Amino acid sequence: MAGVSVQAFRRQGRRFGAGLVCSEMVSCAGLQHGNERTLGYLRIASDERPLAVQIFGAEPAVMAAAARMVEAAGADIVDINFGCPVRKVTKTGAGATLLDDPERACRIVDAVASAVSVPVSVKMRRGLENGSRSCLSVGPRLVEAGASTLTLHPRSARQMYTGSADHSLTAELVSRVDVPEVASGAITSRARAQAVLATTGAAGVMVGRAAQGNPWALREILDGDGVEPSREEVVAELIMFVRETVRELGETRATGFLRKFYGWYLGHGRFPRAFKAELTQIETLEEVERRLLAAAPGARFVLARLEEELPQGDEVLLDLPISIYGGG
Repeated sequence: MAGVSVQAFRRQGRRFGAGLVCSEMVSCAGLQHGNERTLGYLRIASDERPLAVQIFGAEPAVMAAAARMVEAAGADIVDINFGCPVRKVTKTGAGATLLDDPERACRIVDAVASAVSVPVSVKMRRGLENGSRSCLSVGPRLVEAGASTLTLHPRSARQMYTGSADHSLTAELVSRVDVPEVASGAITSRARAQAVLATTGAAGVMVGRAAQGNPWALREILDGDGVEPSREEVVAELIMFVRETVRELGETRATGFLRKFYGWYLGHGRFPRAFKAELTQIETLEEVERRLLAAAPGARFVLARLEEELPQGDEVLLDLPISIYGGG
């Protein structure tokens, strides 16, 4: 969910019923060096809590220092990423690579758990290679090292997001650890979530890509409410997401960042493909909003109601450089 799970995304998830939301990955090296953009990931609003902030890195001491910063920022859980399959992360010895280095992985968990008072969770994949069962041997060791909960995405790093998520591994891991386990991977509907929970014994499910531009998926998974949103609802949610993202990232960064969301929100047969493509070519977000409201004029009334209901919780911020928060 890197490049997706910004504060606006998390707050939206909470409004639609998510019991816990998680930040995108935060580089512990970036925190260590005071990188301004990385520090911006520690922006936390009261209405998005409970919140897990996910960190990644390969050095126990650096990870521990990052965890202390995350706790100080107001996170309720420190989540350690041992699952990212992307080359720019794994080549540094972080992410899914650590499943092939269990000694280092355990040292990282021990260092982080010893550094903070909030629970520590670990997100991992089945292993690096297809067919790997590394998670079954590494998982219990991570719990012994101090992990309070595990999340398993039972695809290999090599698979990325292709093929199927083998939740028989999730069930095996549940039987091997005495902490709650969260099932991740291909949780796209209420029926799928119920089946995974029933067959694995997992304590909960994690929803990722299914909610990209589609928070109504959360409502369907939680309540069985599969009614498609109206065009007015879709446009209102998108415009509010745009406004919240601009507030968080600043207009310059937000303009490029948001383009991928147009297709996610307006897809599913909700709007013509040509209209989605047209929005990605518009240079200003003011014009994007104007085109959206022209396509669904009634959305302005839905938007007014949503913004009125949006909690205005104070943000908990570290005493750190903050110009990135305003996009300056």
